[in-house]
Amino acid sequence: MRLDLDPVLDLENAELRAALQRAIDQKTKPLGSLGALEHLALEIGMIRKSTRPVLEQPQMVVFAGDHGLVKRGVSAFPQDVTWQMVENFLAGGAAVSVLAKQHGIALTVVDCGVAHDFAPREALRVCKVAPGTADCSQGPAMTMEQCLQAIRNGQELVRGLPGNALMLGEMGIGNTSSASLLLARLHGVDLVDCTGAGTGLNSEGVQRKIAVLREALAANPDTGDALDALASLGGFEIATMVGAMLQAAAEDRVLLIDGVIVTSALLVAAKIEPRVLQRCIYSHRSGEPGHQYMLEALKARPLLDWGMRLGEGSGAAIAWPLLESACTMLRDMASFASAGVDGQAV
Repeated sequence: MRLDLDPVLDLENAELRAALQRAIDQKTKPLGSLGALEHLALEIGMIRKSTRPVLEQPQMVVFAGDHGLVKRGVSAFPQDVTWQMVENFLAGGAAVSVLAKQHGIALTVVDCGVAHDFAPREALRVCKVAPGTADCSQGPAMTMEQCLQAIRNGQELVRGLPGNALMLGEMGIGNTSSASLLLARLHGVDLVDCTGAGTGLNSEGVQRKIAVLREALAANPDTGDALDALASLGGFEIATMVGAMLQAAAEDRVLLIDGVIVTSALLVAAKIEPRVLQRCIYSHRSGEPGHQYMLEALKARPLLDWGMRLGEGSGAAIAWPLLESACTMLRDMASFASAGVDGQAV
């Protein structure tokens, strides 16, 4: 193993699962009448190992990095948009910025490998491995040492964050290409099926993107190793997210997963340590075509299906109140016994 990981323990506990289900079933309502909220409450209770879970100091971390593949025309936007959007996050003007503020979620932006030097800011963490990856259509996007450094950066970042719930977002012009490549390499989905418009390519642009991505797969032979796939085809922001997920799982934080880019990082993290998935809740089904294949591969059940494909962590921020509602129901809703209400006949 080329990584130094804190242990991620198996969360499955039949006794706790039964206790959570009893607690949910005994609330003053017909059995199952709160639908998916009941399943969500059970999931959170299992992660937090409690029948009365509390989610404290939620953290939204947006990971940013540039991609050498952009010069091949795989995005409708120029590379400079990456650093410009980082400034927008820090100024509070982006979707994830206003949504995080609305819901009391702390926002941190991480420069994982942006081709720009930022002035210091309180909410900015600089973990730059290099100013953007190499062009993966010509060879590996990262050296293995760069990839491992990015993963270590993610681990260290999470170790320093408060709270017990982590939302991940991202920014990186060209990173839908990396997401498609990782899905194709790790789960064998054809690029035609899993490659979308990203930032807004027209149909001709999508076909050009697919052709370039086929070059990238050909330039980076499959070794069957998830870390090799990440180094060859990923991005610094994706690799840093992998480290953050692995560390958050080791700390039994609730991981609220966003869209296609964040989920591509999870594909890698789950290959490295499958028990990461026991801590994951999926905020939404992205409008990007590859996301459905990712969700199927992970056997995931997303909370929302609204056609969103912005990224940034916006889907996770929108879904966050559902997690709070699930915990509130589990902790505060009366049982038939406590309320003096006759229970449902079985």
